[in-house]
Amino acid sequence: MRDREKARKRAHELVGKMTLEEKASQLRFDAPAIPRLNVPAYNWWNEALHGVARAGVATSFPQAIGMAAAFDAPMMEEVGEAIAVEGRAKYNAYKEEGDRDIYKGLTFWSPNVNIFRDPRWGRGHETYGEDPYLTGELGKAFVEGLQGDGEYLHAAACAKHFAVHSGPEGLRHQFDAKASKKDMWETYLPAFEKLVKEADVEAVMGAYNRTNGEPCCGSSTLMQEILRGKWEFEGHYVSDCWAVRDFHEHHMVTDTAEESAAMALKAGCDVNCGNTYLHMMKAYQDGLVTEEEITRAAERLFTTRFLLGLFDETEYDRTGFDRIECREHLELADRAAAEGIVLLKNNGVLPLKKESLKAVGVIGPNANSRAALIGNYHGTSSRYVTVLEGIQDALAEDTRVYYSEGCHLYREKVEGLGQRQDRIAEAVSVAKNSDVVVLCVGLDETLEGEEGDTGNSYASGDKTDLLLPQVQRELIEAVIKVGRPVIVLNMTGSAMDLRYVQEHADAVVQVWYPGARGGRTVAQILFGEISPSGKLPVTFYNNTKELPDFEDYSMKGRTYRYFEGKPLYPFGYGLTYGDVTVDSVSCAGNVWKAGEDNTMEWNPEEELTVKVSLTNKSRTATGEVVQIYVKASESAHATPNGKLCAFSRVFLNGAETKEVELKIGADAFTVVNEEGERLVDGRRFLFSAGLGQPDERTRELTGRECVAFTLQRKDG
Repeated sequence: MRDREKARKRAHELVGKMTLEEKASQLRFDAPAIPRLNVPAYNWWNEALHGVARAGVATSFPQAIGMAAAFDAPMMEEVGEAIAVEGRAKYNAYKEEGDRDIYKGLTFWSPNVNIFRDPRWGRGHETYGEDPYLTGELGKAFVEGLQGDGEYLHAAACAKHFAVHSGPEGLRHQFDAKASKKDMWETYLPAFEKLVKEADVEAVMGAYNRTNGEPCCGSSTLMQEILRGKWEFEGHYVSDCWAVRDFHEHHMVTDTAEESAAMALKAGCDVNCGNTYLHMMKAYQDGLVTEEEITRAAERLFTTRFLLGLFDETEYDRTGFDRIECREHLELADRAAAEGIVLLKNNGVLPLKKESLKAVGVIGPNANSRAALIGNYHGTSSRYVTVLEGIQDALAEDTRVYYSEGCHLYREKVEGLGQRQDRIAEAVSVAKNSDVVVLCVGLDETLEGEEGDTGNSYASGDKTDLLLPQVQRELIEAVIKVGRPVIVLNMTGSAMDLRYVQEHADAVVQVWYPGARGGRTVAQILFGEISPSGKLPVTFYNNTKELPDFEDYSMKGRTYRYFEGKPLYPFGYGLTYGDVTVDSVSCAGNVWKAGEDNTMEWNPEEELTVKVSLTNKSRTATGEVVQIYVKASESAHATPNGKLCAFSRVFLNGAETKEVELKIGADAFTVVNEEGERLVDGRRFLFSAGLGQPDERTRELTGRECVAFTLQRKDG
């Protein structure tokens, strides 16, 4: 196992040979070489959100939110490991060519474990959704896969953006996210804590905004008291890019670049993504920082470089170029896409039967769009398969596939000299000549994403509402009015207002951004080669009127745990082509079924293991996700709607029964009070085990009841 103390001693020895100027130079993201000490240049900035990004060809996995919808932690670990392998292969190849450029290193600024608290946030699709427990479990698995468990780090992961960050994008450089102690410790901090304490994540990145008055990249509360104090974090801290500059230009907590650099360094920010640390020597000369503080940061950074084996021969040096986009990784990407696609509605039209189709209409701005496959923070694929191409490849030559773009993604016309909606007549004609229509709508990274990376300048990457662009809404209505069966594929990274298609379309599928070759997997699902089995990692609301102000960081009224209305589609919801039921739940010799009054005494000192029995009553093999929710029945501090506390993905063949074992951790029995204290409060805890939440809307959509049971503390 890795020896951090040994790496730290080596870093201390090496940094001790440097001049002060050399030490300060190493705190830049683009750290220069120090030839006299045989220290090569190193660029700390690399990205691996869903595959190695921005450095040429790499396996393109589905966007993070799409992988989250798989509810599959073991798969996330495999994805992390595959990315580390490709990262090493690239590093080895580029190093041999003397290429030390940006995006060529082994310090990956992923995963993003912020909470997707509001569907308007443009970067929400980079996250694992709205739930702290799901986010923590998936983030932990990804980090463990990326970093490995060998003598050296396979790659270094980075938990970002610490800690309270989820929009608005347009205000992030001056925004103060105000969160109560309860919301901090119940919602915004748990995933970071899990990655630090359980996954030993090597790096943490601060956010642009302030949190409760302090800029996140210069917050003594977040960085010293919590991260390095309570959690005993030993890795390095990196600023978000040009976030330290915001201290004096936007947050106005300092007056000069030197003061900003000093504030960040003293709080514990070791490496600056940006250029403010170019002023570090002036800050030293002005007495704002000490040599000891500069040395401390440099030693932390070289500790990571030694843990990566960058000054040694390691087993990873033999990772060859042939591992990049290899068959094994491409198959994993296909599996991730398949597990994450969510079937929201199906009146029986799906799966399509190829032999009965003479003509299929494929319509929509995302039908043949590569951008709609890849999300943001992506690499380059050697091949792309759009939804149109996937359907064309899947059907025999004697089945005609008609295609129309239908409309622009958001502009009023496709051709500059055309009239408004210049493709809608073609779309209607396609629909009239088809037996069934696959209508591909949604967004892409030009409309939802990070400020500065999108063309959505009005909202800086965020959405102003949950509606699809007006031209797409008009297209949907025109196509549905034709009267042919319509399957709507929504390709977005966030929740949308899909009320019209839920009411009028024959099937609705949430495809997310499924990866570069995702169109092939979509076709396999449409034609029944694979059963959809994803679950929503976010709540789909009816509209923004149901939500608090975007700028309000209180969790009241947000996410499935606090939402008081009836959602369009609930968190944890998703249909399959199978017919899976939860037969019973057993624990400590007790067996319970749905509709029974089930209570068991329980010793809180004992680990709780629950076994869930499932049966697939259909002939169709399918994946499913067992979900367990809990609410402290007697506590005023409990979330109003309970919380997810365990989940497990399972595969069942037709007519198969399986028993799934889930362990419920001690945190399930805790609540967080207004002072941010986590405690066990009350004697009775209501649990439900099922294939979704135990809420009214999930019952309406699925016709399924969860198995409920109550655990009562013996020591009460």
